[in-house]
Amino acid sequence: MIVEAAGRLFFAPGSVRVSMDDLARELGMSKKTIYRHFPDKRSLLAAVLDRQFAAVERTLVAAAQDAQGQPFGVRVQRFLLAAGSELGRIGAAQLAAGRGDAMLRRYVEQRVDAVVYRRLDELFRDGHRQGLLPAPPELLSEITRGALERLLTSQLPRELDRTAADLLRATVDTVLYGAIRPAHPGTGDEQLEAVIPTARGDDDEQEVGP
Repeated sequence: MIVEAAGRLFFAPGSVRVSMDDLARELGMSKKTIYRHFPDKRSLLAAVLDRQFAAVERTLVAAAQDAQGQPFGVRVQRFLLAAGSELGRIGAAQLAAGRGDAMLRRYVEQRVDAVVYRRLDELFRDGHRQGLLPAPPELLSEITRGALERLLTSQLPRELDRTAADLLRATVDTVLYGAIRPAHPGTGDEQLEAVIPTARGDDDEQEVGP
């Protein structure tokens, strides 16, 4: 009950700093009663964040299960749409960027990494193992992380009348499939290989004769 009410206050749209007095009034109880369950505001916030990220994790697991058996691009899109929507809902980017104290910011970063980015990394590695991604999966993960965090705090979604998740999907489409379509069929692969060279071992080097 306390954690649920705190979550409503802390994550309400446009909410400012919420005090324990505000929470006590919302619950209709004394601060002393709240402190009996949580010794300080930080421990209460941690409990609220645990609850929020558990909900995010359930949504991502459900999205992955729903996309099982679908083409790789569809799996990536559905995962990132779910991740972008959920992280935007709880204001994770704002929390990690400076809302709250330093310890809680680090906690949010760790939870986002564990709940979202590790799953994203594995998804890209899986695509690479299947031969579906010519680019290194680490590069795709880094690009997508940056886009996700930037779009969740940017004014661009509002300016374009799109959600951050919509723009994230467009970003991933661009990364996976390219922004420029080849002018002539069959030339796209050659252009991509020229832009993203593959690593070559010593065995691949050819001797040059005299």
